[in-house]
Amino acid sequence: MTEKQSYSVARKSFFALFWTSTMLFVLSWLYVSTDRPRSFGRKSLPILNLPNVFRSSNGLSRTILASNEMKRDGEGREEEERPKREQGFQDKDGANAMTCNGIVKEPLKIFMYDLDPEFHFGLLNWKPRGGRVWPDVRTEIPPYPGGLNLQHSIEYWLTLDLLASEISDNPNNRVVIRVQNSSEADLIFVPFFSSLSYNRFSKVRRHQKRSRNKVLQAKLVNFVTAQKEWKMSGGRDHIILAHHPNSMLYARMQLWPAVFVLADFGRYPFYIANVDKDVIAPYRHMVRNYVNDSSDFDSRQTLLFFQGSIYRKDGGYARQELFYLLKDEKDVHFSFGSLKKDGVNKASRGMHSSKFCLNIAGDTPSSNRLFDAIASHCVPVIISDDIELPYEDVLDYSEFCVFVRTSDAIKEKFLINLIRSISKKEWSRMWEKLKEVEPLFEYQYPAKDGNAVQMVWKSLARKVPGIKMKINKYRRFSNTVVHQKHGGLRSIPAPNKFW
Repeated sequence: MTEKQSYSVARKSFFALFWTSTMLFVLSWLYVSTDRPRSFGRKSLPILNLPNVFRSSNGLSRTILASNEMKRDGEGREEEERPKREQGFQDKDGANAMTCNGIVKEPLKIFMYDLDPEFHFGLLNWKPRGGRVWPDVRTEIPPYPGGLNLQHSIEYWLTLDLLASEISDNPNNRVVIRVQNSSEADLIFVPFFSSLSYNRFSKVRRHQKRSRNKVLQAKLVNFVTAQKEWKMSGGRDHIILAHHPNSMLYARMQLWPAVFVLADFGRYPFYIANVDKDVIAPYRHMVRNYVNDSSDFDSRQTLLFFQGSIYRKDGGYARQELFYLLKDEKDVHFSFGSLKKDGVNKASRGMHSSKFCLNIAGDTPSSNRLFDAIASHCVPVIISDDIELPYEDVLDYSEFCVFVRTSDAIKEKFLINLIRSISKKEWSRMWEKLKEVEPLFEYQYPAKDGNAVQMVWKSLARKVPGIKMKINKYRRFSNTVVHQKHGGLRSIPAPNKFW
């Protein structure tokens, strides 16, 4: 009897617990469903109207969730918040710092040193008159030399854009403006045409003990490190242009705290240059643009195209391996090539008539060939394990490029089978994307909306918050270090630290 009573009590307790739990679940469900619309599945989340160029899956989910939270207070609140969301996130002073997709709205403020023309336009044989430092860009634009010089000409385009910002009729539409007071600046610009200096003046002449390029770098280091702006930040907010991999070879060890604008990190130790500190900028392409491209998958007869130097040192060993693997494939063009004997026009015609274009590491991880392929709307096949790409924090290259590890590419038949497996539909999608992103890699003066000049400035602007944090940390002990001597206190400078 006692056992039956115990069993009955336990059974009643169990049913009571069950019904209590059920009622709590129902009430919770009713509360959630009547609070506000919610989205539990990824597919049901509303997608913001972001430009396709900047849309990425990782960043998009965070943006979507933020968008849903804005709906909490109803439609009125949503209408009030929409202009803020379109303008971008705001800092405490109300200035639009950056949109949710990485596009800078407020102009980046740049202070540019008035270096002697021997460091910049004087290298182009521009002769200043009346003590002027800069050409009047309203009336004279010193021409930049052609040929291979052009591929590393970013220093020229950025400097022209800064000079133009002072005469613009509508500075509010610019992504960058030059300021005359360094205390107002976000970054400090050092206008040394280092790539041009290397290309034209790196050889020692008969009457010289040192090349002009080396002399200019020494003078630059002495000038820049003596400036109060450098001393205040330890150089961390300075922009140094060193796009050619051999430019600034002598000065980089003295100026390494600065932000370098580079083509890649192939000839830099990681503590001198790295992706967290510095900015990768595109080459200026050499082949002509494919204007009014009416081609399609079937009209581009060549499957895979490469023309250039085949036997390279360092990481470029894959070029010769691939040459022997691909040279007998009937729809593959893999040959030696150079600028000589109409080389650029031949490369243009070849890329314009090819579906895929190989971009293989050479002496350094990057080459101009990638940007030639983009200008030709020829889907790039990138075989370079250590390559760093421009604006990759906002641009998804996998949407219009094929990436292959070097170890896989040099396997028998691996690469050619991979390329042949890409369908017409998939190629067409990447081809359309190439046409969409092509303007992002174009250098022009005056700068056009969203071109390479503006994209590089935006990449630099995205570095500013991190730079400010590092400068603030640097200043913790830079002004006052308590040191006891002869019973008193005095200030001594803090030691320099790595970035």
